[in-house]
Amino acid sequence: MSKKTLTAWDRVLLARKNDRPKTLDYIKLITEDFIELHGDRQFGDDPSIIGGIGRIGEHVVTVIGQQKGKTTKENMERNFGMTNPEGYRKALRLMKQAEKFKRPIITFIDTPGAFPGMGAEERGQGEAIARNMFEMSKLKVPIICIVIGEGSSGGALALGIGDSIIMLENSIYSILSPEGFASILYKDSTKSKEAAENMKITAKDLKQLEVIDSIIKEPEGGAGQEPEQVAKNIKKEIIEQIEELKKIEIEELLEKRYCKFRKIGI
Repeated sequence: MSKKTLTAWDRVLLARKNDRPKTLDYIKLITEDFIELHGDRQFGDDPSIIGGIGRIGEHVVTVIGQQKGKTTKENMERNFGMTNPEGYRKALRLMKQAEKFKRPIITFIDTPGAFPGMGAEERGQGEAIARNMFEMSKLKVPIICIVIGEGSSGGALALGIGDSIIMLENSIYSILSPEGFASILYKDSTKSKEAAENMKITAKDLKQLEVIDSIIKEPEGGAGQEPEQVAKNIKKEIIEQIEELKKIEIEELLEKRYCKFRKIGI
């Protein structure tokens, strides 16, 4: 199937493919000297969030991302990329550390949503997501957010407040899954293909709506066909964005970030 004939639902399926590169794949291909850091210093370590310090080109950065698995076993270990409150708090701890040491922040977004379990709610899931969004809006370092697969609901937004929002060509970014949208709006989850079209969740749609800033091309068949080339393109985009964002005075950067999301309507 050529790119020109891809529907929104086709891109949903590509975004969810098991062989699609995950956060750890890109970290290995893009960064040097990466050191992973663990724990939120309150409850535990959530393996659905990868975070640490590394070097991209000449820039020392903090990298944080959601990690799905490629097999059922890996997905069980990573909770299918669905994050608990301690995962968001780990991410925020690393972001505040990055601010302290003036390191740019790179986030990789790839989640079907925050984990909806009772324990997560008891430990403050909603507050953890809201706190991340609030704190990210005023962190005094450049923030680059990249949707690499499935970016759904508040689980995505908890890592998605930044100065530059980028999507891979076949990733999706939405308030919830097309299946969930169809169940709520149409009372029929089988209408998920129709929902995907109407939700405007593709990179092309969101660029036209000015929700995101740029799109990184993928090969035909998705990023899994040529992961090294896609990673090379991501690295190039990150370095260019960091160098541009570092030219902006911090107060102006924060004002631009604020206005950006006020315009989007979050």
